[in-house]
Amino acid sequence: MDVVITGIGLVSALGSLTSTWHQLQAGNSGIKWHQPFPDLAPFPAALVGINPIALTVLTEQAVVAALTDAELEPPLVDCGVVIGSSRGHQAKWEALAQSIDDSKDDRLLDWLDTLPNGAAIAAARLVGTQAPVLSPMAACATGLWAIAQAYEWVRTGQCDRVIAGAIETPITPLTLTGFRQMGALAKTGAYPFDRDRQGLVLGEGGAVLVLESAKLAQQRQVKPYGQIMGWGFTADGYHMSAPEPNSRAAAIALKQCLDRSGLVPSNIDYIHAHGTATQLNDRNEAALIQQLLPNAPVSSTKGATGHTIGASGALGAAFCLLALKHQQLPPNVGLQHPDFDLNFVTQTRSATVDHTLCLCFGFGGQNGAIAFSRATNPYSTGSKAAD
Repeated sequence: MDVVITGIGLVSALGSLTSTWHQLQAGNSGIKWHQPFPDLAPFPAALVGINPIALTVLTEQAVVAALTDAELEPPLVDCGVVIGSSRGHQAKWEALAQSIDDSKDDRLLDWLDTLPNGAAIAAARLVGTQAPVLSPMAACATGLWAIAQAYEWVRTGQCDRVIAGAIETPITPLTLTGFRQMGALAKTGAYPFDRDRQGLVLGEGGAVLVLESAKLAQQRQVKPYGQIMGWGFTADGYHMSAPEPNSRAAAIALKQCLDRSGLVPSNIDYIHAHGTATQLNDRNEAALIQQLLPNAPVSSTKGATGHTIGASGALGAAFCLLALKHQQLPPNVGLQHPDFDLNFVTQTRSATVDHTLCLCFGFGGQNGAIAFSRATNPYSTGSKAAD
């Protein structure tokens, strides 16, 4: 059964789906200097607003935007939900920990609102569903895992429609301190695959896709962004944070994705790379692409949106679908001096785009890949918000 995407809701430091795409095409970045925590020095980050946003608020914005884009209104009692998050309500956890000795603090009464599956719960309530609800967590591969699970539900007939993606609000003192102690945070900005890259820049954001069977989408006469062709996921089993040096398991995931999709390397017209701008990730990912897909155009958008951790794959999936829709490739913002011999997209490029590939790699050796293609039967003249 063909599985198509009929709606996208996206929120990033560059704005909504439409705003983010236009800003990205222009080569602009949402990374700015912030100091939301008085005890910490100013740092570069990609915030949705002036101060860190709440997970539930961001979830609601993305879900409402996705439903509107898909021309749907709740309640949708049969709609599955797969919304993941790597950090979850960590900002609230940290706030509660600081006030734990103050029994009069009202925040102690809010602990039930900090469950790890908070984003999925918020989405399910908003949709009004009675169908299955999941909240996966696979580090930076969380968003792709969520989309793959939703795809399988629709493909196998368990659900005709699923909303899937990931939401992340990682700007917290503990998260910042942890990445800084690892030496992974950049000091000025994010420059994926650049020889002068410094590390990652944390970003808030989320993306939610509406997946439907092609039959249901045709009945509703809505024009899809594209369809999911297949996926591949593996684990290195190598190290808590460092990727496997030879990328053996990552290569298996990529090959599985292509095999399940019925595609060969020459079919891929664009790769949305994970591209965190850290030394290890960019080096290993570049070697992997050079080995298996050396001619495909490549870009990472984290120089524009920041690294949205678990939501990064969901944002990447959205950008792959927009590339299919608009026949344009988004640029690798922040790349001035490539450190690797790949076909990098350094500025917005018009191209014939039939098949795209989104890659994600997370702590613990999580490797993920999903292939998207133009819908084989664009049966409607319906419009989309990201025109």
